[in-house]
Amino acid sequence: MNRIDKLFAGKPERLLSIYFCAGAPTPDGTADVIRTLAREGVDMIEIGIPFSDPMADGEVIQAAATRALKNGMTLERLFTQLEGIRRDVDIPLILMGYLNPVFHFGFEAFCSRCAQVGIDGLIIPDLPFKDYLGGYKAVAERYGLHFIMLITPETSEERVRLIDEHTSGFLYMVSSAATTGAQADFDARKQAYFKRIADLQLRLPRMVGFGISNKPTFEAACRNASGGIIGSRFVSLLDAADGDAQAAIRQLKTDIGLD
Repeated sequence: MNRIDKLFAGKPERLLSIYFCAGAPTPDGTADVIRTLAREGVDMIEIGIPFSDPMADGEVIQAAATRALKNGMTLERLFTQLEGIRRDVDIPLILMGYLNPVFHFGFEAFCSRCAQVGIDGLIIPDLPFKDYLGGYKAVAERYGLHFIMLITPETSEERVRLIDEHTSGFLYMVSSAATTGAQADFDARKQAYFKRIADLQLRLPRMVGFGISNKPTFEAACRNASGGIIGSRFVSLLDAADGDAQAAIRQLKTDIGLD
C-alpha cells in the first residue's frame, strides 16, 4: 500500500504536512531536513522542486526557489540527495514542482527515479487536467505514484468530482485562489468553501494548504479536512534558523498549537 494511503487509514485527522524547497537555504541540506521533520513528528513532507517561474507561489517560496537555483539545485542533484532516505524515513514523501523541469527531465524517467528513491506522490500545479488524463496518469500509476491535484474556491463541483474520481492520495484544497503565503485567519468565505467541499462526500481525503501559519488557521484546516499543509511559514523559519530544521519545526509547532 502507498504510504499516503497508510497515513490516512491510520491517522485520518489533525495531520501536519510540511513543504520546503529542496536546496534552500543550504545546497546539501535536503535529506537532513527530511530526517529532522520525520523525527519531530511531521506526518507528511512535500519537497519542492525549485523553478524560475513558480506562478502559484508567494514571495517567500519564490525567494527560496531562487536561492536553491543559485545553490545549484537540479532534479538530478535532488534525486542523488534522496538516495537512501528510506533507510531512515517512513512517512510519505511528495515531490511538488512545475511541469517545465519535469518535462525536460522526461516524465517517465522522472517517475522511475521517484520510485527508486521512495517518493509516494506528485503535485504538479500547472499540469492541465486533460493532459494528466491523456498520458501522465498511466505513467505515474505504473510507478506506484499518487497524483495529487489542487482545487480552489473557484473550482466547480463537476470539476471537483472529476478530480476526486481520477486522482489518488488526497485532494489538496487551496484556501484561496491567490498565491501561497501566511494568513492571520480564514474568513467566512473560505469557511463556506471548506463546508461546501465537505458536503460533497468525496472519495478522497482532503488537506488544506496556502495561508496556514498559526493556531487559528491550522485549527480551521483540521475542522474542515484531515489536516493542514504549511509551506511559507516553515520556509521563513528555516531560513531564519540558517537551515536548522529542528529549531524551525519546533517553533512552527508552537505557533500552531502542537507543542
